[in-house]
Amino acid sequence: MTKSDSDMKTEDILEIVEIARETGKIRKGVNEATKAAERGIAKVIVVAEDIDPPEIAMHLGPLCDEKKVKLFKVGSKNELGRAAGLEVSCAAVAITDLGDAKKNFKE
Repeated sequence: MTKSDSDMKTEDILEIVEIARETGKIRKGVNEATKAAERGIAKVIVVAEDIDPPEIAMHLGPLCDEKKVKLFKVGSKNELGRAAGLEVSCAAVAITDLGDAKKNFKE
């Protein structure tokens, strides 16, 4: 992760997830995010930091490094679930098509 990537705010990351949900494609959940990364179709993976137990998603960091996928963390799985269009919390989301979020992502 480059320095500029780590400077992204949670609100910016969640906005990218929302825009990708509406105009691109996302996969919801740790299992779907893992499969998307393994298959090489994930562009970005977003993980909630308040997952319990944290071991559920510990493999995503090394997997993203191996597959050259950007990994971002947000504080709350409830916020991530809302951004992904769910009424329940969500531990991880993989964005497979950024859609209109491409311009936000480059900024």
